[in-house]
Amino acid sequence: MEAEPASAVVRCGGGACAGGGTAARPGAGGRGWMVRGGLGRAMALLLCLGLTAALARGCLHCHRDFSEKFSFYRHHVNLKSWWVGDIPVSASLLTDWSQDTMKKLHLAIPAEITREKLGQVANAVYQKMDQLYQGKMYFPGYFPSELRAIFREQVHLIQNAIIESRIDCQRHCGIFQYETISCINCTDSHVVCFGYNCESSAQWETAVQGLLLYINNWHKQDTNMSTTPAFLVSPSFTCLEPPHLANLTLETASECLTQH
Repeated sequence: MEAEPASAVVRCGGGACAGGGTAARPGAGGRGWMVRGGLGRAMALLLCLGLTAALARGCLHCHRDFSEKFSFYRHHVNLKSWWVGDIPVSASLLTDWSQDTMKKLHLAIPAEITREKLGQVANAVYQKMDQLYQGKMYFPGYFPSELRAIFREQVHLIQNAIIESRIDCQRHCGIFQYETISCINCTDSHVVCFGYNCESSAQWETAVQGLLLYINNWHKQDTNMSTTPAFLVSPSFTCLEPPHLANLTLETASECLTQH
C-alpha cells in the first residue's frame, strides 16, 4: 500500500523533533495501535533519526537512463539560449546535478530509495527536461532558470519518495524490511524499521518481542555495542540506546516505545 503523500520536509533542531503527539497502548477493545499526531509527527520523527546522508552521487544518478539522458542534455546546452553567458551556467548546473542533489536533500535518514519510486522520479524529471529541450533558443536567463526549477522539483520528489516509504512502514506491525537502492553508491540495500500499526495487545506484544530478537541478533554481531540500529537512533528512543540495551526487557521496551 502506498503511503500518503508527504507535503513538506521537516527540519530538526538540536533537541526534540517538531510535531507533538503521544502514543497509546492498545486497549481491551482491540483498537488499532497508532501514533497520535498523524503524518506530520511521523515525518518529523523520520527526519530526526540522526543519520546525515553523505555527499555523493545523488539518487537520480542511480537510474539506468541517467547517463544517456544527461549526456544529451550537456552536449546540446549550447543550442538553448541566445545569450552566450547562459551556456556555462547551464552546463555547470547539469554537470553538478547529482552532487548538488545530495547537498540539498537535507535528510537526517539514509538516502535510500525504492526502485519503483526512483523510476517515478526519474521519469518525471526526464519528461520536464525533454520538454524544455524541445523548444528552440530561449531569451537570456530563461533556460538556466528553468533548469533550476526542475532541479528543485526533483529534490522535493526524492525527499518525499524516501520519507513516504519510511512512513508506509508504520502501517505494519513490528519489524519490517523493504528493498532499496543506496543513493550514495547505487548498490542494492534495504531499510529496517519498526511499524506501530498493531490491532491488538497480543500483536503489539509479538511486535515488541520481535524487536527484542532483532536487537539481540544485532548485539551478537556488535559485541561492544558501539552503534545503535539506525531506526532506533532518535531523541524519542534514548531508552533503547547503549548502555540501556544490555538489560532491555519486553516490559521496558514496550514502555519506551509507548511513552513517546
